[in-house]
Amino acid sequence: MEKSNFVDHIRIFCRSGHGGAGFRHFLRDKFTALGGPDGGDGGRGAHIILKGNSNLWTLLHLRYYKNVLAENGENGGASNSSGKTGKDIIIEVPLGTIARDEETGKQEVEILEDGQEFIWIPGGKGGLGNAHFATPTNQAPEHAQPGLPGSEGWKVLELKVLADVGLVGFPNAGKSTLLSVITAAKPKIADYAFTTITPNLGMVEYRDGKSFCIADLPGIIEGASEGKGLGHRFLRHIERNSVLLFLIPADSDDHKKEFDILVNELEQYNPELLNKQFIIAISKSDMLDDELKAAVEKELPAGIPHLFISSVTNKGLVELKDLLWKVLNEPVE
Repeated sequence: MEKSNFVDHIRIFCRSGHGGAGFRHFLRDKFTALGGPDGGDGGRGAHIILKGNSNLWTLLHLRYYKNVLAENGENGGASNSSGKTGKDIIIEVPLGTIARDEETGKQEVEILEDGQEFIWIPGGKGGLGNAHFATPTNQAPEHAQPGLPGSEGWKVLELKVLADVGLVGFPNAGKSTLLSVITAAKPKIADYAFTTITPNLGMVEYRDGKSFCIADLPGIIEGASEGKGLGHRFLRHIERNSVLLFLIPADSDDHKKEFDILVNELEQYNPELLNKQFIIAISKSDMLDDELKAAVEKELPAGIPHLFISSVTNKGLVELKDLLWKVLNEPVE
């Protein structure tokens, strides 16, 4: 079975480096028989660092990265020589990645900017050598600190797609077709449900060299908020979108009911999703005459912008781009 190149959930075991031990040593050479303490400090254990990379769109490159084990710091040496710091491990992730601790479920970091670095799992601090513990009353300390241990545990990396507009609809509503027409994306398109099982992203070229990002997301079914169908894997990606474009096919049996089901699934998953800007597009509208359009309009909820479009005939697509651009650039009150 062919595996998808879009990976949005990774579970890995991580262990940062242990700190090196401080050294207990006294200066001894042919000129100094009883010199003072000169034990050096241990090196810091290696950190595990997350770094944002805008050129990545998936966690695919981490699919087989099951164990991340960082270097330990080296022990201190004589002559106040400090141990070498462990080499940090930098894990590059796409923007929109969230890191969680698997045991507690706590979110530890969110990567949203290109080049953003975050010390995810700090390495253990190196121990101090005995030179640090000399005092007027104890000029020959026998004590040096051990290095502190690193941290370890199972971690989860989770990707939420960053896009300006999210396409929301039941399976086979025409989302992939629309994306293929208004962007350069080439999603898989076929006349059966769940053609799209992973998000597809495309850039919509607008006027004067302007553009915005739109995501074709897997179709919702009733019960998605409870994990049915593609469930939470899909709904997670909607959280990032500024605008939600509801695509309802013209041949739907009940346009308002279909919209209400979609909104209910969003609300059950996360009520905050209802605060986003909604737009309704009736797809496949080339099969409607003016009388049928008027009948459909009566079914649609008041106060939500709507338009009739056809990806086959390009009807209404310019108006759709204009509306999306306007809504995306409206000042936040």
